Amino acid sequence: MVQVSPGLSREQLRAEVEKIAWYHTMDLGGVRTEGQVDTGSELQRIQLPESLVGLTVLDIGAWDGFYSFEAERRGASRVLATDYPAWRRTTPPWRSGKAGFELARRALDSKVEDLEINVHDISPETTGRFDVVLFLGVLYHLKNPLGALERVASVTNKLLIVETAVDLMWSKSPVMAFYPATELNNDPTNWFGPNVACVEGMLRACGFQQVQCVSKYSWSERIASAGMRKIRGTAPFWINARRGRAAFHAIQG
Repeated sequence: MVQVSPGLSREQLRAEVEKIAWYHTMDLGGVRTEGQVDTGSELQRIQLPESLVGLTVLDIGAWDGFYSFEAERRGASRVLATDYPAWRRTTPPWRSGKAGFELARRALDSKVEDLEINVHDISPETTGRFDVVLFLGVLYHLKNPLGALERVASVTNKLLIVETAVDLMWSKSPVMAFYPATELNNDPTNWFGPNVACVEGMLRACGFQQVQCVSKYSWSERIASAGMRKIRGTAPFWINARRGRAAFHAIQG
């Protein structure tokens, strides 16, 4: 059961929560944030180990910190949350910057550490190495995805969990779609949509010996998602139908 910090009443917490534009949906001691994503479903999709007792965890692109705090709840001995773009932006749709993370950490009386750092600056020297690294919802936002994965691999001791938007899902060959403007969800920060084979190939190229796609959108999920995107006018139906999301586990050694 999540407990609210003794220094913050539930009424005070609720008032503070309502001031913030949340990306993650989470329980802050009986006060639920209204996030943009269903973190409960996403947690199942990424297959985060039930027990992280004694393990160190790095959460890259933490934003409001749901997965960082969940790793702590599952027993991680140390959790470092990192972000840069989401924590620095204070205009829509990221207008709350780091406020969500900081309020959640206070409300949960958490010991999760934080570091503002760009993913391309991550290295054993800047962050240290971690048993488990979470790289969720970040890859497709990067202009140099393979270079970023090499950085991430350099700080992963055991397990890397990657979740990303994927495209061209009909292809069994490793391919990647490029979005020079706002082709994916009308968002100019989305640059690449690799397919499943491409993500697996990049992870192996970065030195991971065992790589597995643990979940991906089914055909029916892609059709449903394509229909919603078509309603919002983001792209033709047939283009949206080739897109989805997928999660991967990559193991060192």
